[in-house]
Amino acid sequence: MLENWLQDFTKKINESFPKRIIFIGIQGSYARGEATENSDIDVVVIFDKLIYSDIKRYDEIISKMPMREKICGFISGKKELENWDRSDLFQFYHDTIALYGSLNFIKNLITNKDISRAVRLGACNIYHMCVHNAIHEKSDDILKSLLKSAFFVIQAKYYLECEEYINKRKILLENINLQDKEILLLNPTDDLDFVSQKLIAWSANLIAKDL
Repeated sequence: MLENWLQDFTKKINESFPKRIIFIGIQGSYARGEATENSDIDVVVIFDKLIYSDIKRYDEIISKMPMREKICGFISGKKELENWDRSDLFQFYHDTIALYGSLNFIKNLITNKDISRAVRLGACNIYHMCVHNAIHEKSDDILKSLLKSAFFVIQAKYYLECEEYINKRKILLENINLQDKEILLLNPTDDLDFVSQKLIAWSANLIAKDL
């Protein structure tokens, strides 16, 4: 069903913005083959140049499509993406499956230094938010979000170590070390203090590590 939806989406966008679309893709759980009935449809659309009227027109188009409530993703101009923070581009490039065009124009911009920064910055954000949550919010939803972030950090960390990007959780679990595996197997609905303690210790270790 989604394959037909994506074909229709790609056709509508290209017809509505003739000769202006650089790239259309899908990312997130659908790209990883891990989507559920509640998953968002994370589409990526890169314009030659994005102006505000394009944003309004894009909204009009998707508002007439089925499953509008699930549509989200990333919309940008090409120049903005080329100058985006490189640590974000690593995950963006590898997590996106092309439906139209190519993202190769950003591939060679990403260095190991950028990937190291992605790991460290991700660990810093997890550490800070986990401490904050343990003291103030005490939210399972925040823990769930932090564990999702940890998955992306571990993907990048494994790429640095082995020069291989693994997008599926199951396969990643089969290849990573025991410390990282323990984090991916944590359940956000388990005891908050237990999960928080594990996440804080793991992220603190990454922050201190020479990547």
